[in-house]
Amino acid sequence: MEFTARQIAELIDGTIEGDDAIAINKVVKIDEEADSGLSFLANPKYEQFIYTTGADLVIVGNDFKPEKDIKATLIRVENPYLAIASLLEMYSKMKLEKSGISELAFVDKTASIGENVYIGEYAFIGKGAKVADGARIYPQAYIGDNTSIGENSTVFAGARLYYDTVLGKNCTIHSGVIIGSDGFGFAPNEDGEFVKVAQTGNVVIEDDVEIGSNTTIDRATIGSTIIHKGVKLDNLIQIAHNVEIGEHTVIAAQTGISGSTKIGKNCMIGGQVGIVGHIRIGDNVKIQAQAGVPSNVKDGEVIMGSPAINLRQYMKSYIHFKNFQQIVDRLEELEKKIDS
Repeated sequence: MEFTARQIAELIDGTIEGDDAIAINKVVKIDEEADSGLSFLANPKYEQFIYTTGADLVIVGNDFKPEKDIKATLIRVENPYLAIASLLEMYSKMKLEKSGISELAFVDKTASIGENVYIGEYAFIGKGAKVADGARIYPQAYIGDNTSIGENSTVFAGARLYYDTVLGKNCTIHSGVIIGSDGFGFAPNEDGEFVKVAQTGNVVIEDDVEIGSNTTIDRATIGSTIIHKGVKLDNLIQIAHNVEIGEHTVIAAQTGISGSTKIGKNCMIGGQVGIVGHIRIGDNVKIQAQAGVPSNVKDGEVIMGSPAINLRQYMKSYIHFKNFQQIVDRLEELEKKIDS
C-alpha cells in the first residue's frame, strides 16, 4: 500500500513542508539507514539523525526548529508520537482487514454471527456463542459455548475463550491467551487430600482491552473475574479467579495476581510483580518491577521491593543495604575494642 504526504497529513491533521506528492509505502526508524519511507522525530536526543536520514517523509512537532538543511519532506503536528501511533494503528487495521467464514471452520448452528465477520480455518464457535459485527476470529481459535465476542474485536490464532466468557467491543486477544479456565480452588478434607472446588463463574472483559500472548485469566469461583475498560495486559501474565482490574490499568509481563484481589483505575504495574490474594490496590498506584505486594495499597502510592514499601523509603533503605557488609565489619571491630 502506498500513500502520499498529502494523504498522511490529512489523516493526522498535519502541515506539510516540502513535496506533498511524495509517496511512501513503509515506516522506517530515523536512526537507521533507509533509502525511503516514513519516519518521525519525537525525542530530541534523536534530532541529529533527521539531518542524515534516508527517509523521504518525517513527522515532527510544531515546535521543531532545524539547525541544518533537511532533505526530507516534513509533516508538522502537535504530538509526533501520538501521530505515528495513530498512523500505525490505521495501517495495522488495514492489513488485518478480513471477512468471510472459512468452509473449514466449525460454527454451531445455534451460534449467532454478525455482519462482516471473519472466522478462519479450524476455528471453533460453540453452542449459543455470539460473534458481533466486524469481529475477527483467526484460525484454530476456540470460542466456547455461550461466549460472546463484541463488535470489532479480534481473537488471534490459537487463543482459547472458555464457555460463558464475555468479551467487549474493540478488544484484541493475542495468540495463546486462555480466558476462563478454572481458578486454583482446592479444599483439604479430613484425610489431608485436596478436593477441587467447582469454578462456576465466568470472565467478563469490557471494551478496548488488549491481552498479550500466553496470558491466562481464570474464571471466578462464583460471580465474575472482571477486566474493566481500557486495560492493557502484556504477555505471560497470570490473573486468578475473582480478580478485578480497574479501568486503564497497564500490567507488564510475568506478573501474577492471586485470587480475589481488586486493583484500581489507572495503575501501572511492572514486570514480574507478585500480588497476594484478597487485598485492595488503590487508584493511580505504581508498582515497580519484581515487587512483592503482601497487603493493601493506598491510592497514588509508588512502591518497590519485596515485601513492597514506599519507593522513597525503599531507596533510602537500599543505601544502607548496599553498605551492609561495611556496617557489619565496623560493628565487629567495635565489639573487639569493647571486649579488649
